[in-house]
Amino acid sequence: MLAAGLQQFSCAPAQGSGRCVKEGADVPPPPPLLRGRVLFQDFGEMQLPSFPPAVFQLQHLEELHLEGNLIEEIPPQIGRLRRLRVLYLNGNRLQQVCEELGELQRLQSLDLSDNPLNCSALTETLCRLRQLRELRLYHTNLKQLPGQLCKKLRHLQLLGLSGNKLESLPWEIRSLSELQQLYLQCNNLQVLPVGFCQLHHLEVLDLRDNGMISLPDDINCLQNLKHLYLADNNLGFIPQTLSSCSSLCVLDISRNSLDPHYLCPLPGSLAELDLSGNRLHTVPAVVCKLGAALQLLYLKNTHIKSLSCCFSQLTGLRLLDLSQNVLRYFPKQICSLGHLEVLSLDDSKLKEVAPGIKNLSKLKTLGLTGNRFRAFPQEICFVKSLEKLYLGQDHGMKFIHIPEEISQLVNLRELYLENNEIEFLPSTTGLLRNLVVLDCHENRLLELPQSIVDIPGLKHLLASCNRIRHLPTNFDKLKNLEIVSLERNPLEKPLDEICHKGVSAIFQYFEKLKTQNLKATKIQAWWRGQMVRKELGPFKNLFPKKDKKGKKDKGKEEKGKQQKEKKK
Repeated sequence: MLAAGLQQFSCAPAQGSGRCVKEGADVPPPPPLLRGRVLFQDFGEMQLPSFPPAVFQLQHLEELHLEGNLIEEIPPQIGRLRRLRVLYLNGNRLQQVCEELGELQRLQSLDLSDNPLNCSALTETLCRLRQLRELRLYHTNLKQLPGQLCKKLRHLQLLGLSGNKLESLPWEIRSLSELQQLYLQCNNLQVLPVGFCQLHHLEVLDLRDNGMISLPDDINCLQNLKHLYLADNNLGFIPQTLSSCSSLCVLDISRNSLDPHYLCPLPGSLAELDLSGNRLHTVPAVVCKLGAALQLLYLKNTHIKSLSCCFSQLTGLRLLDLSQNVLRYFPKQICSLGHLEVLSLDDSKLKEVAPGIKNLSKLKTLGLTGNRFRAFPQEICFVKSLEKLYLGQDHGMKFIHIPEEISQLVNLRELYLENNEIEFLPSTTGLLRNLVVLDCHENRLLELPQSIVDIPGLKHLLASCNRIRHLPTNFDKLKNLEIVSLERNPLEKPLDEICHKGVSAIFQYFEKLKTQNLKATKIQAWWRGQMVRKELGPFKNLFPKKDKKGKKDKGKEEKGKQQKEKKK
């Protein structure tokens, strides 16, 4: 069905638009142009084949958005917009830019990303834009960065070159003396050019997903560097001089080939560190020395078996990711991290949870999916600050029972129990009054607890692939429910068909059922009243009692008649 639907629609090539246009449908007209002193116009994501002609009459225009359209060329009239400061043309079909674009001497921000540009013809025009502060050329098949461009655009503060085919950078890049942000993700760079570290104002350097094998030794010259992204490269070590980058607060060296024995000291200013995907086997001592300054630490899939005693020195940690390791036992050092808010221990072969977890009074998110617990770790129920709890067992041992004590998690907003073997949710589930998401799909649930209707804010109920035959009465009390998933359950008719139609259809069904029950009750009450008015006695006495074999007790009836006659 999905494939058939896609054949009827053609998606717009706009980046991240999420908009589809039906074939043969009329292109929606652009919004009316404002007259007078117009400073801003947005024609983004409108499937326009060209510039709206009237836009060139807006002499005061300073910002123009035309991203995500079908424009193939920039008309020469662009030169009339002499006051233009911001121009977004990303996500179009441009192959060239006209010479008149170079006449926009006030232009400060230009985005030509995601266009099939002929970059060799681009340089001369761009070099004339001397006031340019931001230039984005993401995904434009750029094979080299012209050195002339670096010499002329000396005021650039942001240069975006990610998603191209660069194998090297020109030495002239040192001329960009005001550069603050440089994005080079997904290229083919192995080293940085000599003199690169003369970019003294650089604050953000993104070199993810290249072929980097080393960093320059004079990287300590980048004293203003705050964010350094080096993930998915071939780095075996980082230079000792990096420790002198006193402004560095975010360092991502995930998925490299780091040798933990040659890991040099790290800048004491680090607040976020990602070492995921490296074979560390243990947490390096240089990490523990960061102390209270470190707030976010990612150690996913680093083959760690245990934590050293010095790990408890990281008292400022707010997020800790130790997922996909081989811990087996819950590290007690974690229990002393009083500021911890997010803890991920998914797929770490854990068998138990330490009782000391209750000391994590600020913990809001806990991930324990895919572990080897023999039973539900009841220690979790004492972490009353929890808001999100992940206990799905895609790869681990399955839970068959959820304790009633889970109701103590009064702040819980999201509960994930998918892929277990749970037959019943506890009746105390309804005490989780702040719950918004309940995911219990792929279990063996025979029913949902009646108390679930007492959760006023529940929005997402995911219970597909269970053994549920009916829904709780008063299910329509869940007025905030937005998503209900009950596929692949043996629901009774007509509920099985109604559930496929969505939440509103389910609510209508329950309202109709209530109306029918109310009518039946009124009729029954009327009938009972009629029988009493005919002096046949209370309703319960209208029918003679039966013995164990189902026969009426005739003897008692005759005795009753005789007693009445004597009284008369």
